[in-house]
Amino acid sequence: MSKILFVVTGARHWTLNDGTEHPTGYWAEELLAPFRAFTGAGHEVVFATPGGVEPVADQGSLAPEANGGEDPAPGLAAISGLAKPLKLEEADLGDYDAVFYPGGHGPMEDLAVDSASGALLTAALESGKPLGVVCHGPAALLAARNADGTSPFAGRKITAFSNEEERQAGLAAKAPWLLEDRLNEIGADVRTGAPWTPHVIVDRNLVTGQNPMSSAPLAAELLKKLG
Repeated sequence: MSKILFVVTGARHWTLNDGTEHPTGYWAEELLAPFRAFTGAGHEVVFATPGGVEPVADQGSLAPEANGGEDPAPGLAAISGLAKPLKLEEADLGDYDAVFYPGGHGPMEDLAVDSASGALLTAALESGKPLGVVCHGPAALLAARNADGTSPFAGRKITAFSNEEERQAGLAAKAPWLLEDRLNEIGADVRTGAPWTPHVIVDRNLVTGQNPMSSAPLAAELLKKLG
């Protein structure tokens, strides 16, 4: 059995370019589908957030139509440990066999500028341990830095929530920055697929997914790496 660290946003809003706060959090499917895949295969999941705050689900992600007709709230409420996560600052990569970052707009607010998360991502990438990041979760990659200030993800093939998906979701014009643009700016080799379709990229130990529909396929790729 492997132990997998889920790093979850602690943000409850995303600050838009006019200063207003758009309510958000993590995206339910992006946490629940991988959690079920990993625990169903016999692995242990541990949660961590910045400061150890209790994470909240984006209300938009709780609608049954966003979850194949299922109400995800009972499933999330039944997850032991989600209500009392570890402090991300105290998480030790050596205690885990893999690391996973779900999305939601929350990471655009906190993990994108979180130095502890950035250090963990840098170490995880270098360690060779499986590292999975989905949808807006790759915003956390922006905080990762090598000693010389460059990004450890420069040159890595990745995917993430696309500019076109943000536009179709209605928030691109209000966003202070777009994730696909910023990932290109740090030198990542960003490759997006058709909007709202499963799209997963595997580059050595790094596995990234584009959107909520990519959560389960991404988890399947991580499970292959865990053996």
